[in-house]
Amino acid sequence: MKMVTFTYNDYFAQVGWIKDNHIYSIHECSHGKLPDNMLDFLKNAEANVQEVKLLMEQDCEAVCEVDEAELLAPLPDPPSFRDFMAFEEHILNASKQSNIEMHPNWYKLPAFYFSNHQAIKGPNEEIAIPPNCERFDFELEIAVIIGKEGTNIKAEDVDDYIFGYTILNDWSARDLQLEEMTISLGPAKGKDGATSIGPYIATKDELQDRKLNGRYDLKMTAKVNGEQVSEGNFKDIYHTFGDMIERASSGVTLYPGDMLGSGTVGTGCLLELGLPWLKSGDVVEFEIERLGVLKNTVK
Repeated sequence: MKMVTFTYNDYFAQVGWIKDNHIYSIHECSHGKLPDNMLDFLKNAEANVQEVKLLMEQDCEAVCEVDEAELLAPLPDPPSFRDFMAFEEHILNASKQSNIEMHPNWYKLPAFYFSNHQAIKGPNEEIAIPPNCERFDFELEIAVIIGKEGTNIKAEDVDDYIFGYTILNDWSARDLQLEEMTISLGPAKGKDGATSIGPYIATKDELQDRKLNGRYDLKMTAKVNGEQVSEGNFKDIYHTFGDMIERASSGVTLYPGDMLGSGTVGTGCLLELGLPWLKSGDVVEFEIERLGVLKNTVK
């Protein structure tokens, strides 16, 4: 199932599903029984998904075609957002470019930082370059959305707690990030401005046939102004989402709607590639198999 948050003409922002290039309103098709927003839907995700599957078999009227709607961030208000650094190639490349030595502890545990969960942007939204930033960058990632409350979750049990996956762009002010990391803090301010997700959340069953040793065989590409600059594959991740969720939930409760980012795929940012930093007017486009296309313009 592909789930979106959308508006269309006079429709208020609401949650829907995509089928045959059409969007269906969950709230309307259920005659008000199911929630009209993603976060409330996720609070009872297992039962709500079963209800939607029944609705999909009925003669519900579509709201519009996908191209006619305005797609918003599919989950505009995650209760929390942790971003990891799980791809070895990215860490090696970025460390070399930044003259930072890669710490051996990276291989021992999946490390993360808390990012700004109130700065979530959606498809086609403009992204502002932060003040005093001259080295603005993108990061090509996948996010996992939690669909069930849990504490001390084991890696082998994470499928019970995962709702789905979406594309994530971790916009990065590199000069602000590197400045604060010299005092052994950060990269908080360097990542504070915006995070884009979308265009939809693919429920975990959408990816099952691509699963391989806890990873997914999914091609990931990034373009700037229509020119492809990056290509990777999610199967190359070192720490799996199982590892990340086990780490994040250790002694802590994860809640429905919590979002975890994978970290950047190898070559998935300008810092690694040594290419010019982003400027106003640049269009950044991510495409990941099964997860669609996420496009934003820098302003």
